[in-house]
This record gives sequence, structure tokens and C-alpha cells, in this order.
Amino acid sequence: MATDIPFYDFSEYLKAKFPDFKVQKISVNAGFTCPNRDGSKGRGGCIYCNNSSFTPGYCDQYSSIANQLEEGKGFFARKYPQMRYLAYFQSYTNSYAETEVAIARYSEALSQPMVEGLIIATRPDCMPDEILEYLQQVSKEKFIFIEYGAESCNNAVLERVNRCHTWQDTVDTVLRTHKYGLDCGLHLILGLPTEDRESMMQSAKEVSKLPIKSLKLHQLQIIRATRLAKEYEVNPEIVHLYDIEEYISVVSDFIERLRPDIALDRFVSQCPPEFLIAPRWGLKNYEFTAKLIKSMQQRGVYQGSLYEK
Repeated sequence: MATDIPFYDFSEYLKAKFPDFKVQKISVNAGFTCPNRDGSKGRGGCIYCNNSSFTPGYCDQYSSIANQLEEGKGFFARKYPQMRYLAYFQSYTNSYAETEVAIARYSEALSQPMVEGLIIATRPDCMPDEILEYLQQVSKEKFIFIEYGAESCNNAVLERVNRCHTWQDTVDTVLRTHKYGLDCGLHLILGLPTEDRESMMQSAKEVSKLPIKSLKLHQLQIIRATRLAKEYEVNPEIVHLYDIEEYISVVSDFIERLRPDIALDRFVSQCPPEFLIAPRWGLKNYEFTAKLIKSMQQRGVYQGSLYEK
């Protein structure tokens, strides 16, 4: 853990993996969908989700992965000409496809110049052994990291938001991924409908039991064109939307209970203003992180200070 910040930052994890050069994630849209959108598990997707709100403009599913990566590299290379890249399969569920199709998408990304590896965001109920076997082989030469969208450790909350999977699905898949020798992390949303502070603190304990390398957190946001937005319009009291100081307190308490060797990749999500209904904080990610660090330093707390094995 870096001495100047009270938590283990994901950038430090990447530096250990790539000691000789910097790497940058470039998001790609591979044209996948989700099992709770196409009817195999459900319809309409998660009640809070509008993929357009977090998909970069260059991620056009009708453009080839090679073209998307070139556009992304063009953006970063102007400032950092020696930068290397990780293809970040971000939109929707990026292992939810026929195995041959998924592997073809991954292989196309890996074949591009300056691409050092893959980060694959997916659901814990959509990772077949065949893809894990392929990624295990690739990991001998390239960087491979899998992000599983757990969103909550509370099954009642998962059902409420139409995730169509359970916490046990997450546990089983993380353990299976670890068995293949692959690094993985989780994604959680803090403040989902019906989830209270005690449940979120319990989540810190639960994720700490798993062999994960990283964790992403972000606040619940009300996004236009989602089912949650419609519910919120009728009854704003269905969720508790944090102000900045209260959310900092929740995140800080969560981090204290988290295993110290889990790298923290993110604490907030930024949604384009045209999509965002609430909360409107007006902060960049780095600005929030600076406030969090200052608050934790003032309190004298740090990652794992309340961790219990």
C-alpha cells in the first residue's frame, strides 16, 4: 500500500504487473447483450442500468474492435506516445456469447499493436469453463483480468434490482476463476434499493473472504430511461441518495472492513449530465478520491483497520 494514501490503489497493482511502462484501459463494445435483457433470464435489464450512460463515444458496436482500439489509442497517444494498452470489454456482459464468438472478439483485440492484455467485465453467472480455459492459456503471455458485476452480497437486494443471479453465483465463479489461476475483481453498487448501511458493511466482510484482486465501488445513480427512474419519479423515497459527505463516510467505513490486499479501482461513477437525474454532485472521480483520502487521513483510518479474518 502506498504510504501517502490510506488504501491500496489499483494503479499500484498495475505498476507491479507492468514495471517497465504505463498501461491505459481502452473500452471496446463487442456487441454482446445480457441474459436478463434477451429473455434467457429476464427482460428489461437491471432496473438502474442504461449502458449508454457509461459507454465512451468511440465504442460503436458496429465498428470493429480494431477500429475502436485505434480510436482510443489515438486519444491517449497524443499525450503519452509510449503508452501501452489494455482492451477493456466494458459494455453489457462480455462473456455472454457462443464460446467461438467471444474468443474471436478477444483474439481480435489481442492482435492489435501495443495491446498488452484484456480486462473483461461480465456477470458471475455467464462465465463458462471453456472461456476460462482459453483465458488461462492466453494469460501465459498476456495480461488477463476479469471483472464480475456482483453489485450486492444481499440476495434480496439482487432480486429487487432484477439482477437475475445470486451472491452464491458470484462466490462460485470467483472460486472457479481462481482455480484457473486468473486474477479477478468485483464490482459493487452502494445504496441500492432496500440495502441499508449494515448490509453494505457486511458486504465488505463477504468480499474479503474471496480470492479477488480488486474491487470497484460506486454510488447508486438515477439514470434516465431506466426502470428505476420511472419508479423514482412516482416515489422518490424508494431509495436513499447520498450527499457527498455521507457517501464518503459510507465508503470510508467500508474500506476499513476490507481485506488490505484488495486493490481499489474506483469509488464513484460519472454519468454524462444528459443522462443523470440524481444525485448531481458535480465532482470528477479524482476530486472525490482526494476528498475521501483527506477524510480518512483526518480520521486516522485506513484499509483493513477493522478487517477481521
